[in-house]
Amino acid sequence: MNVYVMTLRCDDRPGIVHATSGAIVALAGNILENDQFTDVATGQFCMRTRFASAADPSSVTARLETDLAGFSPVLGLRLEHERRRCLVMVSSFDHCLADLLYRREQGDLPLDIVAVVSNHPDLAPLAERYHVPFHEVPVSDETKPDAENHLRNLLAAYAVDFVVLARYMQILSPELCAQWSGRIINIHHSFLPGFRGARPYHQAYERGVKLIGATAHFVTSDLDEGPIIEQDVVRVSHAHRPLDMVSLGRDIERTVLARAVRLVAEDRVAIVGQRTVIFSQ
Repeated sequence: MNVYVMTLRCDDRPGIVHATSGAIVALAGNILENDQFTDVATGQFCMRTRFASAADPSSVTARLETDLAGFSPVLGLRLEHERRRCLVMVSSFDHCLADLLYRREQGDLPLDIVAVVSNHPDLAPLAERYHVPFHEVPVSDETKPDAENHLRNLLAAYAVDFVVLARYMQILSPELCAQWSGRIINIHHSFLPGFRGARPYHQAYERGVKLIGATAHFVTSDLDEGPIIEQDVVRVSHAHRPLDMVSLGRDIERTVLARAVRLVAEDRVAIVGQRTVIFSQ
């Protein structure tokens, strides 16, 4: 038996679940897991279904597309054992990249990290340690268009499904963000009030913040304002020095990013407008 993961998003109407389950029954399939949600604000219906069937992928795709055609859905389907292919982008901070590589090696992340791209050479030894191809693509104001063209070539060459910015300290162009909409994940520190620019944890210390956190979100052309996938916080006090906050920040950044990457790798995230629907385990 093949195990499939199907995702569906469309305007909410009666009969969607019935049509889906009917198609799976027609394929002699068995539903193993099902989650669904209707977003009242947008009228969008989202569903994630995991099912088993002896039918081959082309037959399953054809049946679902035929039986669900009347709903005009955005439909996704993959064999569960076929892992998503991820490319990680990083600058000089290694904590998020090291965590993702370690979790992948230990089998804790159901994906393949096919390459690491960086605008600096610093983390090449780390990628090499995990036998992951490393590509240095320097970026400056003058070379940015060429650098992004190089990146596009790498994304195509490695057949990448989604990109993770693991503390990549460059802004992607609006064109690239649009081309890869919903397929680029970023990790960002979270403070109230917000601190922009360099040394945010030092700024937070100077303002006496009581909570620090991290947010993983999809990248859009609006800097750090894309749909949120995962968040978490940790409490701090006046006794925490700036370096303490940096250490706590690194820990929460890698944890939040890893959770977000796992959700996306397992097709548990649906984008509805500016929000996400998360089908958690």
